[in-house]
Amino acid sequence: MSDPSRPNRTSRLARAAVVYGVRGKLCPAEAATQLLEAIVEPGDRVAIEGDNQKQADFLAAALAKVDPARVHDLHMVQSVIALPEHLDVFERGVANRLDFAFAGPQSRKLAELVASKALKIGAIHTYLELYARMLVDLTPQVALVVADKADRDGNLYTGPNTEDTPTIVEAAAFRGGVVVAQVNEIVDRLPRVDIPSDWIDFVVPSPKPYLIDPLFTRDPAKIRNENVLMAMMAISAVYEPYQVQRLNHGIGYATAAIELILPTFAAQRGLKGKVARHFVLNPHPTLIPAIETGFVDSVYCFGSELGMERYVSNRADVFPVGADGNLRSNRALAQVAGQYACDLFIGGTLQIDAAGNSSTATKDRITGFGGAPNMGADARGRRHDTPAWLRAGQEAGESLRGRKLVVQMVQTYQPNGAPSFVERLDAFDLAASAGFALPPVMIHGDDVSHVITERGVANLLRCRSPQEREAALRAVAGDTDFGRRQSPEATDNLRRRGIVMFPSDLGIDDGTATRDWLAAKTIDELVTASGGLYAPPAKFRRTVGAAA
Repeated sequence: MSDPSRPNRTSRLARAAVVYGVRGKLCPAEAATQLLEAIVEPGDRVAIEGDNQKQADFLAAALAKVDPARVHDLHMVQSVIALPEHLDVFERGVANRLDFAFAGPQSRKLAELVASKALKIGAIHTYLELYARMLVDLTPQVALVVADKADRDGNLYTGPNTEDTPTIVEAAAFRGGVVVAQVNEIVDRLPRVDIPSDWIDFVVPSPKPYLIDPLFTRDPAKIRNENVLMAMMAISAVYEPYQVQRLNHGIGYATAAIELILPTFAAQRGLKGKVARHFVLNPHPTLIPAIETGFVDSVYCFGSELGMERYVSNRADVFPVGADGNLRSNRALAQVAGQYACDLFIGGTLQIDAAGNSSTATKDRITGFGGAPNMGADARGRRHDTPAWLRAGQEAGESLRGRKLVVQMVQTYQPNGAPSFVERLDAFDLAASAGFALPPVMIHGDDVSHVITERGVANLLRCRSPQEREAALRAVAGDTDFGRRQSPEATDNLRRRGIVMFPSDLGIDDGTATRDWLAAKTIDELVTASGGLYAPPAKFRRTVGAAA
């Protein structure tokens, strides 16, 4: 008996068969838009692969060119809105509804389209939340994904950047959906099979390699003394006392500074083998010195990073490398590992309010959250213990369970001069203008264990009332309007009780917190530390030596 909830796969494939040039599973690039017009029906849910690195950019452009008279009212389900074509479908009337996780460079344009009623947002999800809903109630009728290579049977090789591909394909393929893969080339034999051909309906060789961005590369030359000071406080106030061995770092210069002072500052404190041994992390180039000095035992990856391929392949003792010699990454599994296997998430934000709530959704921008709410949430289903988890729970007054360490590292002012600490998040105004039932808070204050600024550390686990939490946040907010509303006497009281720690309380002399602690101060020095295996993308190369 047929299931009326399943897409009419047979008729879709029959229509695709008459598209000019399609032979078996192979569809020439020039027929891609025709193929999509044949398999996509009005009102479909369509998933386009586009995480925060690799993009199914050719298929996104092909979808943006379909005839709105034939294909319209689509419900787009995708991890990241990164390309202009991702929003072109709404401006052209091809799509009208969106469920997503992160917008990044398209955040302002997205806000404009929401304001003009050109699209309706179902929800801003976390990555795991969106993947889960793809398997439950947001299953795509059509999935457009991307891979490095395909053979003539339609098997896919994703190479180091597997990322979202298996999750999206499985959600569609096992509910009667149609799966189309954009690939860089067709080969006779794959290095390994990452996605079996049984799950793939059509393969389109793209005229040029898919777009991928080195989002996780931070140039050590741009790390400032303030970042080093914050990194020293993070190690002294969090990594060392909690014996944090399993962790995830967000993207930023403050966390890059932590990675680069592990072999110097942390080693001087006798912490090698005691902290930061197991990471859930993309292959950050700034992690190279810590790996090479034996600080890091393992790294499980969400995706890869441009230029790190040879280095990763040569460190199969640290990274998950297949028999083909290349990394195998998986964004969904890494999100799970970050939530349940890690003791610490340390990231940043744009705004923090008096309750410790944080958000990257500000006025006129609908940015989304990506994986931060998964990483930065206390995993209440966790049952295994570690010293870090137990100590955090004890400090929070938990008698039956531990706590995950969730740290926000943020300077008191953003690079654009806006204060990071505010009385009220812009997210509340955004909720009203966009019609959200709740404000888009990235990490809720009751999940945050510590906040670190260049002023000091607020240990929120030790606070026993909302008033104490607010006072601790004001104590580290520096010379902002938010911080100036706190009396020096109140801050001194918090310092005596160990709720607030300034650098001097941690035995750190501000004057010694300089770039001299960095194990590598330039991209060139990262290349040297890698034994010449790291090949930085062109925009990071400063000298001939750095390009070697």
